[in-house]
Amino acid sequence: MIGRLDVVLALVFAAVLGGASGLTFQLAKMPLADRPTLGARGLNRTKALRKGALFSFVEPAVRLLAAWLALLPMERTRAHIRRSLTHAGDYLGLSDDELIALCLLSSLGLGGGALIACQLLKMSWLLAFGALCIGAFLPWLRVRGVAQQRARSVGRGLPASVELASMCMSAGLDFPGSLRRIVHSASNPSDPVIEEFARVLQELDLGHTRRSAMEGFAARIPTDQVREFVNSVIQAEEKGSPLASVLTIQAQTQRLRRSIAAEETASEAALMLLGPMTLIFLCVIVLLLGPVVVRFMTGGLGPA
Repeated sequence: MIGRLDVVLALVFAAVLGGASGLTFQLAKMPLADRPTLGARGLNRTKALRKGALFSFVEPAVRLLAAWLALLPMERTRAHIRRSLTHAGDYLGLSDDELIALCLLSSLGLGGGALIACQLLKMSWLLAFGALCIGAFLPWLRVRGVAQQRARSVGRGLPASVELASMCMSAGLDFPGSLRRIVHSASNPSDPVIEEFARVLQELDLGHTRRSAMEGFAARIPTDQVREFVNSVIQAEEKGSPLASVLTIQAQTQRLRRSIAAEETASEAALMLLGPMTLIFLCVIVLLLGPVVVRFMTGGLGPA
């Protein structure tokens, strides 16, 4: 005879199964997240899809997961991820939800592959769990690495660009004209400095003020060099100072700062080499004195 507990459990199971089925059906009906087509994100997404790499194959799945993740309340996490993507130059044209979706796919792919390998090689499933965790952080670490690389590239190329802009303004061009001259005469359009100057020009052409465009540059590349350059341009415009002279001073200051940074790096390299050199010196001593010690211990140095 069926008891009341069995009936209750059956009803609970049916309700859970029906709810899961309904949720799955509603998620399957949801459209994919919109693919960016305009601005820097749209341009980077188009470039990534044209390369035909792995991202072009997983991009539909990323957009589907991003549409599902958009339902979750994660505003603080989204703001942090959005800021990191901005520092990385809108890497692959990803949005915040798409980066989270890419992390989930990377985690499932790497974890699933490691689980299959563990089953075939009779290894512990803890390795698969470790691969699952590592896969979740790989896209995020890639974005952080791209952001740091862009910051270093801008730091190396900004002094020369500022000096060239100063020379152009001394020759009669205005500030946007000097930036446009630098962008058009650049040998490598994909240089982060050239890309940032081109974006500043685009914002100026769209009607943004010079202050807003330069502050956007400082927000995308949050380094001391860029902040100092942006603040000098904004202050020169507000106070009416000659911008060409200000840029000349900025170029000299940034070159001096770069030289100081190179000297600090060289001094740190000398300290880092101290440990390996000590080990090499000890190895040489062992090679020279080792045979003598062995002969002394075996009595080989005594009288014949």
